[in-house]
Amino acid sequence: MATTPRRPPIGARRRRFVLELPIEEPDGFGGVLRRYVAGPVLWGAISPVGAVAREAGGRTDTLATHRITLRAQPSLSPAMRLTAGPRRFAIRVVGDPDAAGRDLVCQVEELPPEAKA
Repeated sequence: MATTPRRPPIGARRRRFVLELPIEEPDGFGGVLRRYVAGPVLWGAISPVGAVAREAGGRTDTLATHRITLRAQPSLSPAMRLTAGPRRFAIRVVGDPDAAGRDLVCQVEELPPEAKA
């Protein structure tokens, strides 16, 4: 008999996240420019999972991976991002762990801070 994953208690969902929605605009050269605008505020729980290596610009960066549990949102997709204060998270996978429609579990990668010029 399969067991359902343990849901984090409601008190553990005290982290405030802002869902950032992607907006794509033509860049005039046949491509698009993507920017993100702030969307709704969501409350959830975050737990570390590990790290993943990503190659970019001729070097390998190690990004921390996390699991974020949120109340179910009908339109959450991997094209969106989550932010918590100065931290930004790229959503990689969204799933409903028990198929009950109550929670969504997002596998995310923490993005490096943007360089200030």
